[in-house]
Amino acid sequence: MSPSPQQGVESKGVEVKTANMDSPASVGDAVAGAHTVFLVTSYWESLDAETEYNQGKNVATAAKEANVSHLIFSSLYHIMDASAGALLHVPHFDTKANIEVYIRELQIPATFVLPGYFMSNFLSTLLKGEDGMYTLMLPITDKAQFPLFDVADTGKYVLTAIKHRDSLLGKQILEAVDYYSPDRIVEEFEQVTGHKAKFLTIDADDYMKFLPPAVAKEMLQTHQLLENPGYYAGATLEESLKLVEQKPTTWKEYVAKRSEWK
Repeated sequence: MSPSPQQGVESKGVEVKTANMDSPASVGDAVAGAHTVFLVTSYWESLDAETEYNQGKNVATAAKEANVSHLIFSSLYHIMDASAGALLHVPHFDTKANIEVYIRELQIPATFVLPGYFMSNFLSTLLKGEDGMYTLMLPITDKAQFPLFDVADTGKYVLTAIKHRDSLLGKQILEAVDYYSPDRIVEEFEQVTGHKAKFLTIDADDYMKFLPPAVAKEMLQTHQLLENPGYYAGATLEESLKLVEQKPTTWKEYVAKRSEWK
């Protein structure tokens, strides 16, 4: 936590603790006395599935030992299983799914929130060309379905999990406002900004050439899964949307508030 946000919450009487998620002892000290723990792990910091898994395991174990009343974990679907082994290179999904399995095995009172496809990703993929046209170029067809999620809405879903703890223990909440096709994404972008935009399908090999080798195959399959088996393996968003009291941000609303696309 940077000094400015930390000072902001401390000024409101909030006690701030820091911990090394690689250290069981450090994590144990941080969660001691906590009623609710919101756990978020990051594959991208280390690009190592084992590191992410162990960090999640350390926090879950510490929460169990501290008798935490409610663990809320930011999880994802297991894509290797959902795709019947067709997509083997999406560890940032599968590792979180494996952590969820571990949490369930520990029998901790837990709820799982599953963030959708970040709207902010389009800041680096929906780009303006020299002719003024914005282009979204990805290795998918228009059959792909993006469950779009504004990361700023995270608190809306976590609050839901906290307020309805008893009825949501062991349940998953899908964090997405709706499923969007690539064509719908660019059409609504045009409607809000007035800029011309188009979607193009790029060949998988050509797509990977634009990316660092360490993440190229993973980013490819992260987009391929949007067609089959689906980001949430075909699950509907209806039940999750009924639970959330504060309306999630739509794609149009997100585009309208971004100065980058003015």
